[in-house]
Amino acid sequence: VQLQASGGGLVQAGDSLRLSCAASGRTFSNYIMGWFRQAPGKEREFVAAISRNGGSTNYADSVKGRFTISRDNAKNTVYLQMNSLKSEDTAIYYCAASSVSFSATVIVIFDKLYDYWGQGTLVTVSS
Repeated sequence: VQLQASGGGLVQAGDSLRLSCAASGRTFSNYIMGWFRQAPGKEREFVAAISRNGGSTNYADSVKGRFTISRDNAKNTVYLQMNSLKSEDTAIYYCAASSVSFSATVIVIFDKLYDYWGQGTLVTVSS
């Protein structure tokens, strides 16, 4: 599956952004989807994940209550709504797809269990 992330940009602290990740090539609903990010000089970290049917989600503690992951299987797209952005949210955001489970409700938070990655979209939050 090919993944194309978009929606990044330069915003001020407190603003909102919505990232999108469009998938093509294979059946999107067969994949658990996740968002990860990598800040300058830091390792890649988990942000959020959503199950194949969209019924289960999981968030990193640092974004819980501010970010929302969702998916539209009819549009082959996963979203990350980011509210109340902080300077520490500045990073390249990557979407990823995992085929590790056929269960409709399983979510995956470990990057090594993701098979496909998008190219990343840069989010810069100025304080």
